[in-house]
Amino acid sequence: MTSAAIVLRRALAIALLACAAARPGASAAAEADIAHVLAPSGHLRAGLYPGTPTSVLPDGTDNPRGVGYAIGKEMARRLHVDYEPVVFAKNAEVLAAIRTGAVDVVFTNASAARAKEMDFGPVYLEIELGYLVPDGSTLSNARDVDASGRKVGVTAGSTSDATLGRELKQATLIRSPTLKDAVAQLKGHEIDAFATNKATLFEMAEQVPGSRVLDGRWGEEHHAIAIPKGRDAGLDFLREFTAEIRSSGLVSAAAERAGLKGTIAPGKEP
Repeated sequence: MTSAAIVLRRALAIALLACAAARPGASAAAEADIAHVLAPSGHLRAGLYPGTPTSVLPDGTDNPRGVGYAIGKEMARRLHVDYEPVVFAKNAEVLAAIRTGAVDVVFTNASAARAKEMDFGPVYLEIELGYLVPDGSTLSNARDVDASGRKVGVTAGSTSDATLGRELKQATLIRSPTLKDAVAQLKGHEIDAFATNKATLFEMAEQVPGSRVLDGRWGEEHHAIAIPKGRDAGLDFLREFTAEIRSSGLVSAAAERAGLKGTIAPGKEP
């Protein structure tokens, strides 16, 4: 081997070693950049609201149940930042907070209207939309709810509010500020049915003796991680992260721990 060839070979080896040494640092720098995009304060502020297993079910412990809570905790771990759950009284407040950047991430129904105000990753959970009826109701299926004289409760500003406001032709919508208010309305027979996703309805049913979740559904929710507009540099991370938490079983394990019901199996018909 000529001296020139030896010099070239050594130069190539040094270059390869330099690249190998640089990769971990480059990866760490990239992770730090993504963390700065998605959690600029150094804390991942996750917007949550109580009363539904899709978000959080506070129980006085440091690790409450709830799919949103669990996903946020894992996301903070992956970004190497502190986890800061921010619990609001109602979902409308959560959505307002993500629009203004008061929180960094929320876990909600990825509707077309909301996509105009926040950016979504892929769907990680699909849930039926249905009705909860109080004790003594003669209704048996979701398709029977829309009738003259019936009062249907929804949470003000929710997807159910917007959708049923368009689709119900005869029943009257009664808007409640919070799920707690809706529970009181069902107990007092002030409404004939309450509409939202079935995961929440089954949770509410435990607080309203004799109540039932009706068979059938009037729609579907497609839950995804949302971030404020202007942080689209973090969307690739969201896509990869969502794929991982689905394939690893984190979502299904969190749903089971939270007692979440009403999820849609592939190919299931209403």
